[in-house]
Amino acid sequence: MSTSKTIASTEVQNNFGLILNDVIQNNTRYIVKRHNLPQAIILSLADFEQLLTNLKEQGKMAQMVRELAPAYKIGETIEGK
Repeated sequence: MSTSKTIASTEVQNNFGLILNDVIQNNTRYIVKRHNLPQAIILSLADFEQLLTNLKEQGKMAQMVRELAPAYKIGETIEGK
C-alpha cells in the first residue's frame, strides 16, 4: 500500500535525495505542487509497474488525479484545490 503526500516544488528541489529515498524505501507517492496547483507525481518504478498491471490501483490513481486537478471555467477566478 502506498501513501500519498503533497509537496511544494521548491521543497522537492531542496530535498530531492530525501524524497527519492522515501519514494523508493517507503513506496510514498508525492504530488508536486507549483503555485499551489498539483503539477506532477513522483513515484517509484515498482509502484509505476504496479499501476500498469493492477486495475484497482489504476482506478484509485485516476480518482486522485481527478480530485486534485484544477478546475478552469471562463469568467471565474482560478483557485487551487
